[in-house]
Amino acid sequence: MKIRVLWVGKSRDPWIKDAVDEYAGRIRRYAPLELIDIRDEKGAAAEEMRRRECERLEKQIPPGATLILLDERGELLDSPGLSALVGKQRDSGVADVVFAIGGAYGFSEEFRRRGRLLALSKMTFTHQMVRVFLLEQIYRAFTILNGEPYHH
Repeated sequence: MKIRVLWVGKSRDPWIKDAVDEYAGRIRRYAPLELIDIRDEKGAAAEEMRRRECERLEKQIPPGATLILLDERGELLDSPGLSALVGKQRDSGVADVVFAIGGAYGFSEEFRRRGRLLALSKMTFTHQMVRVFLLEQIYRAFTILNGEPYHH
């Protein structure tokens, strides 16, 4: 199973890039991982920006992939719950699991209907921080699946 993480915009802060690189390296011990920056839209109305960004995201989703959208209105899972979700995908033979983080205005309603909505918290975080939190949780999910002591 390959993990693909799509996000709108580039990681700008060096400390975010360092954390992304750290957790990406950890995840790659368990599964192939691809991180893809999607160009963000500028200078349009919010709905138009969402539509254009989601069109770009759509082009990066392989046929048959499981799509999980990070959305503040999504389902809240604890770490063992995310681990179970990842494990179920792995064990059912899914070739690609795609996690997507939208731009400043989120996803279009049409795109939101394409995937499973998952919230990291009821709190609001910057899109930059969400990248790190998501990667850490994916890494944690694999350590739980492998019975390793990282999650205790």
